[in-house]
Amino acid sequence: MYLCFIGIVLFSVVILIRAVYIQQVQGSFWLEQAKEQQQRFVEIDAERGTIYSEDGSMLSTSIPFFNIYIDFMAEGLREKNGKRFKDNIDSLSISLADYFKDKTATEYRQLLQNGYRKKDRYFLFKKNLSFQDYKTLRTMPLVKQGRDKSGFIPEVKDKRLNPFGLLANRTIGLSREYLDSDGKIRNTNVGLEKTYDTILKGEGGRRLMRKVAAGVFVPVDGSEIEPQNGKDIITTLDVNIQDIAENALLKVLTENECEYGTALVMEVKTGKIKAIANLGRRTDGTYWEDMNYAIRASEPGSTFKLATMLSLLEDKYINLNQHVNLEGGAWTVNGRTVYDSENHGYDVSIKEAFEMSSNVGMAKLVMAHYAKKPTQFVDHLKRMRFHQYSGIDLLGETTPVVKTPKNRSWSATSLPWMSFGYEVLVSPLQTLMLYNAIANDGKMMKPYLVNAIKENGLVVKENQPEVLEQAVCNEQTLKLLQELLKGVCNDPHGTGFTLFKGAPYAVAGKTGTSLMANGANGYRDHIYQSSFAGYFPADNPQYSCIVVVKNKPFAPVYYGARIAGPVFKELADKLYAINADKDKKTIPAPKKDSSYYLYAGATEDMQQVMKTLEWRYKDSAGVHEWTRLYAENYAPVMNGQPVSKKNMPDVRGMGLKDALYLLENMQAKVIVRGRGKVKVQSVEPGAPFVKSMPVTIELN
Repeated sequence: MYLCFIGIVLFSVVILIRAVYIQQVQGSFWLEQAKEQQQRFVEIDAERGTIYSEDGSMLSTSIPFFNIYIDFMAEGLREKNGKRFKDNIDSLSISLADYFKDKTATEYRQLLQNGYRKKDRYFLFKKNLSFQDYKTLRTMPLVKQGRDKSGFIPEVKDKRLNPFGLLANRTIGLSREYLDSDGKIRNTNVGLEKTYDTILKGEGGRRLMRKVAAGVFVPVDGSEIEPQNGKDIITTLDVNIQDIAENALLKVLTENECEYGTALVMEVKTGKIKAIANLGRRTDGTYWEDMNYAIRASEPGSTFKLATMLSLLEDKYINLNQHVNLEGGAWTVNGRTVYDSENHGYDVSIKEAFEMSSNVGMAKLVMAHYAKKPTQFVDHLKRMRFHQYSGIDLLGETTPVVKTPKNRSWSATSLPWMSFGYEVLVSPLQTLMLYNAIANDGKMMKPYLVNAIKENGLVVKENQPEVLEQAVCNEQTLKLLQELLKGVCNDPHGTGFTLFKGAPYAVAGKTGTSLMANGANGYRDHIYQSSFAGYFPADNPQYSCIVVVKNKPFAPVYYGARIAGPVFKELADKLYAINADKDKKTIPAPKKDSSYYLYAGATEDMQQVMKTLEWRYKDSAGVHEWTRLYAENYAPVMNGQPVSKKNMPDVRGMGLKDALYLLENMQAKVIVRGRGKVKVQSVEPGAPFVKSMPVTIELN
């Protein structure tokens, strides 16, 4: 008994000592643990910056969406025995049913009453409301009294939106987060969204949350650390050029069931990328911007022959009038045969060999002059920067490969095959950089996609054109290379002659067709890569462009001029037309008895135009009327057009600004297609007009 008593005393002493130790020594630790269980900080995402085109069009932006919670234990709802809640529940239920139309007023009333009865502290009421829906909700009974009195708590979430959809989707990139198998947040960004992620995402804030029920936390007022929103990016992309590039590329890919294609447009003087289209074929036969093929290295084929000619001319080994024997289109060197795509005959000038895209001609010239000193040829390629990344502000560029005699893979046939674009790996963008340099009088520019970074509308960083190589060759070589590229598109035996025959502008460029390996099958599947690289107008280059397309196995049509060429031509045609339109300084000469409306607009504006042009004209328009200008007996005539809000006006011939001003003042819903002046309107002039009537105007 005595021993038992002693044991109880000792046990009590141990417990007492342990309690004192916990209280005095570990007390602060356990207090903090208790606090953490009752409250915690959560991260608040910053608003991600917007990506714009050069003209200010939104290419990628964040749109707020709202999750709405209700704290049914909010003091304002419970005071005076819930009088505020009871007084407003019917009118709120009716308003919710009328606006959202997903439940009846009775169903909404039952939902709210159940939450109130259960004293739910964080009831999820609505998910993913748009900003407009959220604004409307805030005007409804009870909700408009504010968070403390109504218990309604908004939680803001951002969703990334590309307003132009597919347009430059891969280059702009994605901004998507997902949970991996370990529960960690991962990011799937690509393109500019990834390259400039740290600038776009800003700095997150923090919010203190208090526990109100098992697993339920609510924000503590006044505890927020505000996030710093991300900065905006102004790209070099032109939405119109990008749209032209993607549509032209898509048309050719679809018609020929090609595997993928890319089209790049660069501004010659600056290196700005104005368009970069990438389309790959999906299993259902449709196309999507699945990969940035523009910066993926492959064997370039015949467009690489420009580099070969640059080397030979720069070293003064040849002149363009010398002749080379094309051996009937087949020539064996070191046990391996070089083939031309067709029999080009035998004795031709070097200029003709290039314009006809002869592999035999290039291989024979390179072997004749560099066989004993291949490093000299390779050094030229390095000077053209084919061995290094382009430097464009996009992540994901694959590593280029330019062999040297020191490489294990170098063989006795590496040099001749390199001369026509095999056994080297370069991206379409790298090839374009060389062609752009030739267009730019020898100056190689660094390609770039971002003009500026803005914060709160102010420029904080601005990118300027950067010269990578002041001269890729001497002036004499440059003139000869420009002559060669013009010849491809203008001389009858040039591979691009048929494509550009009759064009109102001159093009300088080069076709390319290369056989591609297909894994273990090697070259047996006859998969060809078609390409076209060049610049236009040839005499005053504004844009350089490259198109590269991978064809399907055993494609019946695969030559560069037949597949890649049409995409290049459509781009060149439309850009030439756009720039020619911009260069017009005066109204076209009047035609006799013409019903073609030259211009239309406000009378005062039209009179000012005529005075500026110093044209004599007939004017029967009244003051403040709308006026249209046309030709009659070779003389310009201005006639007034009174406008009534009861009848549809005639807006044909007007510019978009005038047509929109007139129609929107009449409260029409205007749909615009095209650019230029109005050619067609969906509602006939003089037809009865009704407020909010939809009117489509087509410009051309």
